[in-house]
Amino acid sequence: MLEQYFQFEKHGASYRSEVLGGVTTFFAMAYIVIVNPAILSAGGIPKEASTTATILAAVIGTLVMALYARRPFAVAPYMGENAFIAFTVCLGMGFSWEKALGALFISGLVFMFITVLRIRSWIATAIPDSLKRSFAGGIGFFIMFIGLNETGLIRLGVAEAPVKIGYLSSSGPLLAVLAIALIAILMIRRVPGAILIGMLVTTVVAFFTKDAQVPHEIVSLPPSLAPVLLKLDIRGALSLDFLPVILVLFVMAFVDTMGTLIGLSARAGLLDQNNNLPEIEKPMMADAVATTSAALLGTSTTGAFIESAAGIEAGARTGFASLVTAGMFVVCLFLAPLFVAVPAVAYGAALIVVGFLMITPLKDLPFHDYAELFPAVATIAVMAFSYNIGFGMATGFVLYPIFQIAAGRGRKVSAGAWILFAISALLFVFYPYERM
Repeated sequence: MLEQYFQFEKHGASYRSEVLGGVTTFFAMAYIVIVNPAILSAGGIPKEASTTATILAAVIGTLVMALYARRPFAVAPYMGENAFIAFTVCLGMGFSWEKALGALFISGLVFMFITVLRIRSWIATAIPDSLKRSFAGGIGFFIMFIGLNETGLIRLGVAEAPVKIGYLSSSGPLLAVLAIALIAILMIRRVPGAILIGMLVTTVVAFFTKDAQVPHEIVSLPPSLAPVLLKLDIRGALSLDFLPVILVLFVMAFVDTMGTLIGLSARAGLLDQNNNLPEIEKPMMADAVATTSAALLGTSTTGAFIESAAGIEAGARTGFASLVTAGMFVVCLFLAPLFVAVPAVAYGAALIVVGFLMITPLKDLPFHDYAELFPAVATIAVMAFSYNIGFGMATGFVLYPIFQIAAGRGRKVSAGAWILFAISALLFVFYPYERM
């Protein structure tokens, strides 16, 4: 019954690979349970209630992705958008977090509307192949960069040299190096569950090296949701001075979701012969429902999570894996101290390996055609070095038509590509840089 619904045979899936993939995805992204509330608390959102909201938003979004879209993509509050809300909208611009949640709710409703009309899927199919390949590769470099930073293998530098090598003489980075080597060796030896095994072994070793704290308790009741539940201020968000914030949130989420879905699908082998994701409107609708629900629950923009790539590498191919991940988040409501004990050196090492594997589509870039190559490489560079998937994609969308015109191929640029050009240009125009 379940095998037929999730089309196991079509995707070459099994219960073993799907469970393994779903669990791996969860452990790779479990850090969001701690990190997201911590970031949002800077903007005034109560941390304890936000923790519960974060978990519930992940459960709802991932369940919709599993049962409706039937894709192996977990859903959770985005990194990047949460910092934008806390540090730019609330602290920098002085708006309340209730207004910010109101803006998220409005964005979610708009997403649902244009998804029902298939506008989002129509635009997605208009993305040139070279940019689609750059999304997968760019996300790969982005994930690697996250992993390098989380594990301490690189660290913040100074203005003249923004990043520098980490303290490789300390136990944390050294443990991360060993974790990367362990995962890579297990994968070379074709050991099933290599990523998950590597993460769990590293976690146990980290307890002994004091790079992770052994949880003092395992079971705990989730904090009350009352301080943030349904506290959004929709009327305030519709004020004229808040419209640029709504626009930026909308565009960031719009391009983030599109790039993540295409990048993950490319790695999972879910794209068709035209490099499009069949029925892409379904995971897009799951994303829209997740964002709308997140605003009601009291947390930030929610969508397909790039750490799903770890589960895909472990074997996830269908929505059953997402069902497993959603179940893990439900358990996390009551066993949060245990799950969040997985240290950065463990999940960061997994992200580095997964990022390396995701850059393989770059081999198919048209290196001889500069009009195609330059926008693709710019997308990758901005995505990784600005620490923002949305801005990387927007860069590619803006540059692509310009370089096609320069190459004398302006008439071949589709209407959808021009719409993406306009949407992305609006992001660069209205983004509140001076408030950062």
